[in-house]
Amino acid sequence: MHLLVVEDDPRLRRLLKRLLEEDRHLVDVAENGETALEVVEDGRGIEAVVLDIGLPDISGLEVARRIRERGGEQAILMLTARDTVGDRVNGLDAGADDYLVKPFAFEELSARLRALSRRATGPRRPDSKLVAGAITLDETLRRVAVDGKSVDLSPREFSLLECFLRHPGQTLTRDQLLDQAWPFGVAITPNAVDAYVHYLRDKLGSAGRQIETVRGVGYRMTDA
Repeated sequence: MHLLVVEDDPRLRRLLKRLLEEDRHLVDVAENGETALEVVEDGRGIEAVVLDIGLPDISGLEVARRIRERGGEQAILMLTARDTVGDRVNGLDAGADDYLVKPFAFEELSARLRALSRRATGPRRPDSKLVAGAITLDETLRRVAVDGKSVDLSPREFSLLECFLRHPGQTLTRDQLLDQAWPFGVAITPNAVDAYVHYLRDKLGSAGRQIETVRGVGYRMTDA
């Protein structure tokens, strides 16, 4: 999923971003409520918001209310140190879909996000495929085809293509692609992403044109 983490504690914000990216999410961050609202509304394709209640400008409750008032359908997972029934009710009434009390285990946060994703998209079929134009990626069989013809990709090329297909139409920076397609801790520079995109385009043939270069920023996947 494409997540927005809203947390004013810089250490926790960095930690959540790293762990969620290792968990194969695309992650943006905001340190206050006003910035969070701007990110949700600026067309980045945010699917879920991990939202701390105690923010320095406006409360997470108010952020959730404004998202819902403005028609936002993003899943909202509220984080808070408050653990009374009234606090939980207030969070849910403000528009949150779920509520997690600090301190929490990351495994529980990850599981709750998976549950929110299932509620939004329905059960995922075992033969789930990602498709864009002529390109089809079978996540279960780990196979890629262009116009029905099999394409042999390396594991890293497969992960890179999977990242593009999971975020169609979204511009992904080289750093985001590194975070998503390479294991955490692997020593590789952002410039290496350009080389792998080149390899991937070559192997996809004419369909490689679907991976567009966004000058000065990164790349995005189109449908044609």
